Amino acid sequence: MSLPKTIPSRRRFLLALPLVALAACGFEPLYGPGGAGTALQNRVLVDAPEDRYGYFLVRELESQLGHAASPQWGLALTTTTTEDGLAIDSEGNTRRYNLLGTTSYALRDLSSGQIVTSGKVESFTGYSATGTTVATRAAELDAQERLMKILADLVVSRLYAADLPQ
Repeated sequence: MSLPKTIPSRRRFLLALPLVALAACGFEPLYGPGGAGTALQNRVLVDAPEDRYGYFLVRELESQLGHAASPQWGLALTTTTTEDGLAIDSEGNTRRYNLLGTTSYALRDLSSGQIVTSGKVESFTGYSATGTTVATRAAELDAQERLMKILADLVVSRLYAADLPQ
């Protein structure tokens, strides 16, 4: 017994249905013509970092947004971090830490100085202090870099979602 010839056309219809729904929702590619990615790529001058955390954050932002040769936008950042001890052993030694970070950002039009979008992002990461002093310090530095990468990802996502003037 053979299957009806309409099954392949039904299959094509079902496979194409999500694409039709996606097109109907106003989806626009990030790096397509007029997309937010195109408006920001290689056009954002990130303010110079003031400390180690700022350096990691700016480095990650520039790797995602590109290094601006002729910037149209300026990005101001303020980052604060705190460290909380989580796991304390029977001897009173802290064995696990959470590193919490908050970054406030403001994207401004460099020609007018007007702030076009701003906001605040928060995240955390952790590290273990169970090894040697060197291993603990390496874990702490790695956690600092991870946290700044997370915060940079959040800032870039917010910038891409912003309704920027053309």
